[in-house]
Parts: sequence; structure tokens; C-alpha cells
Amino acid sequence: MQLFVSTTLSDTGKAELQQQLPPDITARFRQDLPEVEQLAAFRAADLVLGNPPVAWFSEPLPTLKFWQLDSAGFDGYQAVQVPAQLANMGDYFARPCAETMMAGILALYRCIPELVLLQSQSEWVGVPIRARTNSLWQKRVVILGTGTIGQAVLGMLSGFACQTKMLARTDPKADLHTVDELKAVLPETDIVINCLPGTAAGFFSADVIAAMKPGSLYANVGRGNTTDEPALIQALKDGRLGGAVLDVTDREPLPADSPLWTLPNVLLTQHSGGGQPDEAAGKVAQFRRNLERFRAGKPLENPVELNRGY
Repeated sequence: MQLFVSTTLSDTGKAELQQQLPPDITARFRQDLPEVEQLAAFRAADLVLGNPPVAWFSEPLPTLKFWQLDSAGFDGYQAVQVPAQLANMGDYFARPCAETMMAGILALYRCIPELVLLQSQSEWVGVPIRARTNSLWQKRVVILGTGTIGQAVLGMLSGFACQTKMLARTDPKADLHTVDELKAVLPETDIVINCLPGTAAGFFSADVIAAMKPGSLYANVGRGNTTDEPALIQALKDGRLGGAVLDVTDREPLPADSPLWTLPNVLLTQHSGGGQPDEAAGKVAQFRRNLERFRAGKPLENPVELNRGY
């Protein structure tokens, strides 16, 4: 059997994967192939690890039997049709993403970006900064999305005794289900944390942003296309919003001329939110577990159906 590895691995990671594969499986690594050979190697594969370009799925893949995504999200592949069994990374990135949101919100509340800048300039301001600090304790928070990241955020907020509501269109356990219900609570909400997938494109619209409490914070660790970015930028420029923590943006990398780079009340974490020690090793470990289950005819961990979005 042929394994096509789209995930970029270190030399050590590649060697360890090859050592751990059953003897009847041969791995080909995209990173080691000339660009002109990559597509052919992918189309000849029985097994795939990683997230190949969507355009590579334009033709049928009759030999593909098992595909392990190396991400939790897969909205970019929703139109793809393959005969293979599929799995994603499940909650692997949930806690790091939630920690990034907590870190960013606390950083803005405690004036950390300003203090870091002052430190780089060897300038002591001290007492006047205290008056501009805020606290996460008992804040009113709305979490958009009840998936694994949203649940991890919810758990961390409980340590700050926050009053939380969760929004999801179809989850009966959510507190809010519609845009109108969201807009009704936003005037009393201190923080909105967006954990929505890309399928919710444009959900956080200009109307929703306009309904937010003056001085409130917005954080996004879902997908950049879920937010009306020009409307968000204007609200941040006008001071109607107190700040934003953005792990994702509508275009990535963020264009050099975007105002988000220079707005003092914006913290950009550059889609690093899911980062963690030995991240690639965790992806390989997930692949190996599911490969064993696939070959044994057992249900996969974190199976997904592309056209259903989950």
C-alpha cells in the first residue's frame, strides 16, 4: 500500500513514521518530491496523512481508502467527494486554542502589549497604567460555537467565575440559536469569543458588531471569514470596541497594508493558537492509531463526513 504524507515533518519525524509503519506500507513525503511529481504520488496513494490542496481532488481517487486530516477544521473540503474513510484531529487543538484566547484577553485587560513596548524602550510608567487595567473576573461572555474549542473555552472561563452563554444554530444544549437572540444579549456582554467554523461565513456581521456593548472585547479563534472584517476594523478605530484578539483573519497571511497590524487595541496571534509541543508528533500518533483501527475494521477516532460538515 502507498501512503502519501502531505504533512510537513522533520527528518526525525519522517524516520520515526517510516519505522512504525507496517512492512506492506510505503510512505512518500510531499516535502521530498519535486512539485511536478507530487500530484501523481497523491493520486496513486491508498492512504493519506495531511491536508493536500483542494484542487487535487478534481479527479476521482479510486485507490484512496483512508485519509487522516491533520487539522480539526475541514470546511475547505466540503465539496470534495472521496470513497475513503476520513478522520480529523478532533479535540487535539482545542485546549491550546482556548489557552491562546485566554492569554490574549488577559493580555489586553492587563495592558501587557503596552507594558512590553515600554520594556523594549526602557521606559517606566507604572502607576498610571493601573487605572487602565481590567479584570476577567465575573465577566459576561458569549461563546460562538459549542464544538471542542468552545467547550474548552467554557471550562477555562469557569475558573474566572464568568457568566457565560453559548451560541449554536442546531445544538439544543446551546443558550442561543439565532442572530436575533445573540443581538439581544450583546448590549450586556463584555466579551464575545468566536469559535465558529468556516461554514458560518459572514455570521459575525456589521449588524452584530454594532450591537456589541461599547468597550467590549472580541476574540476570534474560529475562521476569519466568519467576521465582517471591515466593520470590525471600523469599530476598533472608532473606539466602540475595547479591543480584539485575532488568531485568524479573512486573508492569511494578513496583508501588510491591513490596519489590524497597527491598531493599538488589537492583538494578532497569527493562526498560532493551536500550537503545542511536538505538534507534528501528535498528528502522526493520531494517524497511527487510526491506521490500526482502519486495518482492523474498527470505527475510526474522530470520523468525519465532509458533505455534512462534521
